[in-house]
Amino acid sequence: MPGKLKKEIELGNKVKDIVTGFTGIASSKIEYLNGCIQFGVKPPVKDDGTMSEITYIDVQQLEYVSKGVVVDKIDTGGDHPDAPRH
Repeated sequence: MPGKLKKEIELGNKVKDIVTGFTGIASSKIEYLNGCIQFGVKPPVKDDGTMSEITYIDVQQLEYVSKGVVVDKIDTGGDHPDAPRH
Protein backbone atom coordinates (compact mmCIF):
# COMPACT_ATOMS: atom_id res chain seq x y z
CA MET A 1 0.00 0.00 0.00
CA PRO A 2 1.77 3.19 -1.12
CA GLY A 3 2.52 5.71 1.59
CA LYS A 4 1.80 3.27 4.43
CA LEU A 5 4.39 3.46 7.20
CA LYS A 6 5.85 0.09 8.10
CA LYS A 7 5.87 -0.59 11.86
CA GLU A 8 9.41 -1.08 13.10
CA ILE A 9 10.01 -4.68 14.09
CA GLU A 10 11.32 -5.37 17.58
CA LEU A 11 12.53 -8.57 19.19
CA GLY A 12 9.58 -10.56 20.49
CA ASN A 13 7.18 -9.32 17.80
CA LYS A 14 5.19 -11.83 15.77
CA VAL A 15 6.23 -11.27 12.15
CA LYS A 16 5.37 -12.58 8.69
CA ASP A 17 7.54 -13.07 5.61
CA ILE A 18 5.66 -11.21 2.86
CA VAL A 19 7.09 -13.51 0.16
CA THR A 20 6.45 -16.96 1.66
CA GLY A 21 3.84 -16.34 4.36
CA PHE A 22 6.17 -17.89 6.99
CA THR A 23 5.26 -16.57 10.46
CA GLY A 24 6.91 -16.69 13.84
CA ILE A 25 8.49 -14.69 16.64
CA ALA A 26 11.46 -12.38 15.95
CA SER A 27 13.88 -13.94 18.44
CA SER A 28 17.22 -12.52 17.26
CA LYS A 29 18.55 -9.65 15.18
CA ILE A 30 21.73 -9.48 13.12
CA GLU A 31 23.18 -6.30 11.65
CA TYR A 32 26.00 -6.73 9.15
CA LEU A 33 28.80 -4.31 8.33
CA ASN A 34 27.23 -3.61 4.91
CA GLY A 35 23.97 -2.47 6.55
CA CYS A 36 21.95 -5.64 5.93
CA ILE A 37 19.64 -6.44 8.86
CA GLN A 38 18.12 -9.87 9.38
CA PHE A 39 15.82 -11.22 12.04
CA GLY A 40 15.90 -14.79 13.24
CA VAL A 41 12.27 -15.92 13.12
CA LYS A 42 11.26 -18.86 15.32
CA PRO A 43 8.12 -20.65 14.06
CA PRO A 44 5.49 -22.20 16.35
CA VAL A 45 5.95 -25.72 17.70
CA LYS A 46 4.96 -28.42 15.18
CA ASP A 47 1.82 -30.54 15.68
CA ASP A 48 3.98 -33.41 16.96
CA GLY A 49 5.48 -31.16 19.69
CA THR A 50 8.91 -30.74 18.07
CA MET A 51 10.52 -27.38 17.45
CA SER A 52 11.68 -26.12 14.05
CA GLU A 53 14.96 -24.30 13.51
CA ILE A 54 15.06 -20.54 13.36
CA THR A 55 14.99 -18.94 9.88
CA TYR A 56 16.89 -15.73 9.11
CA ILE A 57 14.99 -13.25 6.94
CA ASP A 58 15.96 -9.76 5.67
CA VAL A 59 14.01 -7.04 7.48
CA GLN A 60 12.68 -5.60 4.19
CA GLN A 61 10.86 -8.89 3.63
CA LEU A 62 9.14 -8.92 7.04
CA GLU A 63 5.96 -7.30 8.23
CA TYR A 64 4.79 -6.73 11.79
CA VAL A 65 1.83 -8.93 12.80
CA SER A 66 1.40 -8.35 16.54
CA LYS A 67 3.23 -7.57 19.78
CA GLY A 68 4.09 -11.25 20.21
CA VAL A 69 5.88 -12.04 23.47
CA VAL A 70 7.91 -10.25 26.11
CA VAL A 71 10.73 -12.17 27.80
CA ASP A 72 12.86 -11.01 30.72
CA LYS A 73 16.40 -10.48 29.43
CA ILE A 74 19.17 -12.37 31.19
CA ASP A 75 22.77 -12.30 29.97
CA THR A 76 23.66 -15.98 29.95
CA GLY A 77 26.83 -15.52 27.90
CA GLY A 78 28.31 -18.20 25.70
CA ASP A 79 27.05 -19.75 22.48
CA HIS A 80 23.39 -19.79 21.53
CA PRO A 81 21.82 -22.75 19.71
CA ASP A 82 20.05 -20.54 17.16
CA ALA A 83 23.14 -18.54 16.13
CA PRO A 84 23.48 -18.28 12.34
CA ARG A 85 25.84 -20.76 10.70
CA HIS A 86 27.73 -19.15 7.80
